[in-house]
Amino acid sequence: MILSTTQYLLGAMSGSLVGLTLGVVGGGGSILAVPLMVYLVGVPSPHMAIGTSALAVAANAFSGLIGHARAHTVKWRCGGMYAASGVLGALGGSVLGKMMNGQKLLFLFALLMIVIAVQMLRGRKREGNPGAECNREKAPKVLAYGLGTGLFSGFFGIGGGFLIVPGLVASTGMPLLNAVGSSLVAVTAFGLTTAASYAFSGLVDWPLAIMFILGGIAGSMVGIAVSRYLAGRSGMLGTVFAGLIFVVAAYMLWKTLT
Repeated sequence: MILSTTQYLLGAMSGSLVGLTLGVVGGGGSILAVPLMVYLVGVPSPHMAIGTSALAVAANAFSGLIGHARAHTVKWRCGGMYAASGVLGALGGSVLGKMMNGQKLLFLFALLMIVIAVQMLRGRKREGNPGAECNREKAPKVLAYGLGTGLFSGFFGIGGGFLIVPGLVASTGMPLLNAVGSSLVAVTAFGLTTAASYAFSGLVDWPLAIMFILGGIAGSMVGIAVSRYLAGRSGMLGTVFAGLIFVVAAYMLWKTLT
């Protein structure tokens, strides 16, 4: 697939927005990346957009993870357990996703986003337990949530952060800021797993992915600082997270239905 110079520049701009989002809320990278690839950059194939965005989001999530690690907001054991079980689900989900019509995939993706946004709004003011850890008692629940999240991540070709963050909060009781930082371990792993599956099928545009990644690195640096600022205001981070999902979901539903 050959794109114009303007499209590659739009890819870099889109990447910076995705990196910003990943830095702020630990998720939303792919829920923005896929629509941006399709509707702004102009990638003609939804499956190509999904495969390319999965690779770019994985790289941008890793960049954000480094920043959150420096800020000591990552619970490594929780993130690692979630990622390990989720990778298995992502492998199976990506196989199923490639078998479905691209437009139907985008429509279902938007409906799932709305459900998650509602759940985030309902729990946005919960403070969480800063000392929460993934011990033996919580391990089965964390692994189960990880497996289910990975399945959705692979099926829709997303990093899964907007599913992982509420999943980590629900399975461990940790504060939202820690869930944001820890989720990036799994987002990176899920994205790479899904991207590998799509790349094997020739559904990754490598030059576009590189432009997206470069833009995302710059955006993630700004996003981490914004995340720490919002975390100090009760419910604000959760409200921003949910609001972003609602807006993108509404746009995707409008585009797929029209």
